[in-house]
Amino acid sequence: MATARFKMSTRGVGQLLNSPMISAEMLRRAEVIKAVAEGISPVGGPSDPHPGVYKASWYAKIERKSVGRSGKKRPVGVVGNSAYYARWVEYGTEKVRAHHVLLRAAAHGGR
Repeated sequence: MATARFKMSTRGVGQLLNSPMISAEMLRRAEVIKAVAEGISPVGGPSDPHPGVYKASWYAKIERKSVGRSGKKRPVGVVGNSAYYARWVEYGTEKVRAHHVLLRAAAHGGR
């Protein structure tokens, strides 16, 4: 019976993690999470001074960040909302319940 051997090259793994195909997959996953977040974003009612702004303010992009113990820069998918009140929608206030839009979108769409 034949046995297979594998010796990992850390340089090769680093090149793989920095490759365009990994960046493209990170961006694809970020775009899926963004789409889910847009779909479940609250829009507000007739008394909302800026209806739909939160929903329209989602973005997805790739950034190169230091990750792991090595501290080497790797592509990372980033999803966020540029509305100034996005943190209050996500985490709530003493008067408004938390919606956890990004948390729910990441749990559902990050596959």
